[in-house]
Amino acid sequence: MSNKISKYFNPLKNKGFAQLYFAQTISLLGDAFTWVGIALLAYDLGGNNAATILATALTLRVTAFIVFGPYAGVLADNFDRKRILYITHFARMLIVGCLPFITQEWQLYLLIFSLNIFNAFFTPAYKAALPQLVKQKEDYAIAISLSNATWQLLGVLGPGLAGILAVWLGAREIFFLDAASFIIAAVLIIFIPKSLLSIPENANKLRLSVWADIKKGTRLLYNDTYIRFALLIELAAAIAGAVVLVNTITYIKAGLHLSSKEYGWVMMAFGIGATIAAFLSGILDKTKSKKRLLLTGVLMLAGSISIANYVGFYPLLILWLIAGLGQSFAEMPSQILIAENINREEHGKVYGAHFAWSHLWWAIGYPIAGFLGTRFQNKEFLYGGIISFILVVLISGVLRINKSTFKFNNKQT
Repeated sequence: MSNKISKYFNPLKNKGFAQLYFAQTISLLGDAFTWVGIALLAYDLGGNNAATILATALTLRVTAFIVFGPYAGVLADNFDRKRILYITHFARMLIVGCLPFITQEWQLYLLIFSLNIFNAFFTPAYKAALPQLVKQKEDYAIAISLSNATWQLLGVLGPGLAGILAVWLGAREIFFLDAASFIIAAVLIIFIPKSLLSIPENANKLRLSVWADIKKGTRLLYNDTYIRFALLIELAAAIAGAVVLVNTITYIKAGLHLSSKEYGWVMMAFGIGATIAAFLSGILDKTKSKKRLLLTGVLMLAGSISIANYVGFYPLLILWLIAGLGQSFAEMPSQILIAENINREEHGKVYGAHFAWSHLWWAIGYPIAGFLGTRFQNKEFLYGGIISFILVVLISGVLRINKSTFKFNNKQT
């Protein structure tokens, strides 16, 4: 058992990967503070209308990903990834530092959109840098799992700490902690040896091939049976996940009449589930398709939120723990499948295309979640779960998951 646990930390023996990993860990903790702060800020600005404000802000967030993500993937394949990583950190530091001073909704929307333009350029470069730093192909999935598990773990620590700090410091002041985290992370990235994140040898210097590369990344995503199914399952998971992220703050404060601290604990439970799932996903389903894990995850997520409107604080903690498990099970496999099935030299454009498509699903999910939270405040979670269930049935039916699509491939796994 100890050997199985220790293997998850093998990539950290690589100094370059370790530096990037710890840089990302630090900035992710600050990010967790920021998104809790934004939810609290939305409630301060709009009260019971917080669902609409938060849904709009989050929709703008993923719109930035959709518009700039594919270009960012191409950029990650053609330019110095190290430079992309630290420049985007410094830019986000400046933007986050402005959030404590906003007084109008439009200011929040502008800063969120600007922040996530740089997030869009950071993420494909980061994901493409992982296999470049981790030289052993068998360690790809482990490095990705470790990175995702840490992302989820910081999702556990961040909301709880942010809820406590918001009571102590104030909701706006926690944004300064995020700004500081970006500075520290950028310095760590700067000290990664340049040779480890050199420009790929087959770089095309972006030429006029941007759209060709974007289309190629999308084609590679959808031509692979396993990745295509995983990506479509992410759509159903995004609907349910958006309902959680948009409507939990209003349910806690207006529905259950609790405080920011309880909101932090509930979101911490969601993060705990996601973290556990991140560590277990590679163990529970070792098949090439990850079909069982994907379906189990999305059904857990949709099922747990469907009854959330009818429970109090403590049962909600358990339900959000299960929802977190499901969210991670439904989302993690696609990144592992890309690493295992796509050639390394194509990773940047494929991760960029995946980044855009997966966030398109959230761009669909957030307005739905805002609509449900505004029009059906007593049944928003129930209806969100039902929509996700229907999508799973439709996806499985169209792709004939159970009987046809995976019939031949299952023999290989």
